[in-house]
Amino acid sequence: MYKVYSDAAVNQQNHRSAIGVLLVHDGKQMQFKNTITATNNHEAEFIAAIEAFQKLIQLKADPAEIIFYHTDSKIVIDSLNKEYAKHFQPEVNQLLALQSKFATVINTWIPDHKNHGAHYLALQALHSVQD
Repeated sequence: MYKVYSDAAVNQQNHRSAIGVLLVHDGKQMQFKNTITATNNHEAEFIAAIEAFQKLIQLKADPAEIIFYHTDSKIVIDSLNKEYAKHFQPEVNQLLALQSKFATVINTWIPDHKNHGAHYLALQALHSVQD
């Protein structure tokens, strides 16, 4: 079983964006953070989700493992559940294609205060480009 958390951070003043991804498997954490180019926070949240599943694939996660995906982005979760997003359909399609590589993916919205790990990673990456 994998627990996957993703989050994005966007500085509206300088238009910089970053993402954080936290993977938990067998009691071990793997942390990833990166600066990205995104036009707004919603796009950044989709990029974070996509990168999370790309990391699982790069790490050769067993496709039979259950993936519990968590994000504090309601638009990402709602779009995955509907398989549709008015302004982000290419991102939804890419994310669904990545998720289809795994037998079971459970997408769950969580409140901000339960997504600290991924949130702090995104903030660290965001602050690293502002210095």
